[in-house]
Amino acid sequence: MSDTRQHLRRELGLVGLILFGLAYMALGTVFTTYGIVNQMTEGRLPASYVIALLVMLFTAYSYASMVKQYPVAGSAYTYAQQAFGGGAGFLTGWVLLLDYLFIPMINFMILGLYMSTQFPGVPAQVFSLAALLAVFVFNVLGINLVSKLNVAIIAVSMASLVVFAVLALKAAIGDPNAPGLLDPFIPGQAGFSPLFGGAAVLALSFLGFDAVSTLSEEAKHPRRDIPRAIMLTTLIGGAIFIFVSWVGALAYQPENWQEIPRELIDAAAVVLSEHVAGSWLAVLFVIVSVAGCFGSGLAGQVSVARILYSMGRDGTLPKPLGFLWSRYGTPVVAAAVVSTFALACLFLTLEQAAFMISFGALAAFSVVNLAVIRVYLFPKGERADLSPANVILHGLLPLIGFALSVWLWTSLQPGTWVVGGIWFAVGFLILALKTGFFRRPVPKLDLSEGPATEHIDAMGEATPFK
Repeated sequence: MSDTRQHLRRELGLVGLILFGLAYMALGTVFTTYGIVNQMTEGRLPASYVIALLVMLFTAYSYASMVKQYPVAGSAYTYAQQAFGGGAGFLTGWVLLLDYLFIPMINFMILGLYMSTQFPGVPAQVFSLAALLAVFVFNVLGINLVSKLNVAIIAVSMASLVVFAVLALKAAIGDPNAPGLLDPFIPGQAGFSPLFGGAAVLALSFLGFDAVSTLSEEAKHPRRDIPRAIMLTTLIGGAIFIFVSWVGALAYQPENWQEIPRELIDAAAVVLSEHVAGSWLAVLFVIVSVAGCFGSGLAGQVSVARILYSMGRDGTLPKPLGFLWSRYGTPVVAAAVVSTFALACLFLTLEQAAFMISFGALAAFSVVNLAVIRVYLFPKGERADLSPANVILHGLLPLIGFALSVWLWTSLQPGTWVVGGIWFAVGFLILALKTGFFRRPVPKLDLSEGPATEHIDAMGEATPFK
C-alpha cells in the first residue's frame, strides 16, 4: 500500500512530550490568574487548585484511554468524531478551538502586561505583537526546534519558582501575622461555592495534558508514551501549582482582595514578588514570566495549528488548513490562521480571555469523558463489554470525570455562557452549510488502515505502511 497522504514527523519521546505539556501549562501560569482567582475565593487559590487537580486527573485518564485507541492528531475532535460521529466531532473540535485559540492570545497579553511594568513608556500591545510574530516563525520551523526551546524555558521557569518558593517561605516564617499552614485550603465565609468557581477558571492551567494528546502523530511511541505523558504532566503541573500558590498565600495575604484595583489584580504576581523580596525579585519574576509566556504561547500555537490541520485534512474545515510545508513538515497555513486570530490580544482583557479558555476546555473535557464510555463499553459493531474491570476503568471513572467537568463548567460566569453559546451557534451553522443542511454526511477521518497511514504496534512503535 502506498503512502500518498501527508503526515507529521515522529520525533518526540516521553521526556519531550512531558516537557511540551509542562511548557504549554507554563509552570508560572499559577501567576496568570493569581489575582483573579484569589479575588474570587477570598484568598483561597490553593484550595481551588486542589479541586481543579482532582477533576483534571479523571479527565486526563480519559484522554490517556482514548489515545490508546486513536493515536492521531486532533485531540477531543478526533475522539468525539470516532465515538459519536462526524457531526459531534466537528462541534467538539469547534468548541475546543475556542480555548486553544485563546491560549496563545492570553500568553501574549500577559507577556505584554509584564513587559510594560518595566517599560511603562512602551504600550503593552507592542510587546504582545512582537512575541506573536516570533512564535509564528518558530512554529513554522518545526516541532524539534520547539522541543529544544521548551527544555530551556522549563529549566529557567523551574529555577525561578524554586527561588520564589524559598524567599516566600522565609518571608512567611518571619511574619508574625502570616496565616496558618492550612488556612489557604479552608473555605472562607462564602463557603465552597467560590472555590468551585475558582477551580473552573483554573481549568486553563491544566490544558497541557490536552496539548500532549495533539502530538500523537509526532510521538515515536504514541500508544505507550502519550498516555504516560498525559498523566505525568497533570500530576507534576498540579503539584507545582498547589505548592507555589500555597507559599504565596503564606507570604502575602491582603486584608481584603475585593478592594485591590483591577490593574493590580492583573499583575498581582509583581506585587507579590515585591512584597516577598523587593523590587529585584519583581524584575526577575518579569523576566521569567515573559520566558514562560513565550514558551506557553509557542506550545499553544503548535497544538491548535495541529487541530486545525487535522480538521482541514479531514475536510470539516477548508482544505488549505490541511497543507504541510514539505521543507519542515509543519502546518504553515494553520499556524498563520492561529497567529491572525491571536491579534485579538491587542484589545481583549485578561479576564475575558481566561473565562473563554475555561469554557472551551471544560466543554471538550466533558465530551471526551463520554467518548471513553462509548468506545470501551459499547464499541461500534461489537457486543458491549460490561466486565467488572472495564465498567470501573472505562465506565465509572470517566462518568465521574464527566460529572465533575460539568459541575465546574456550570460554575463559570453567565457572560461566558453567552459568548460560548454564540461560538457554538456559529459552528453549528458552518456544519449545516458544509453538509447542505445535513443532507450530506460530515467528512470523517478514516482510521481503518491505521492513523495517518501508519501502523502502531503493541509497543507504540510507528512505522509507515508499505
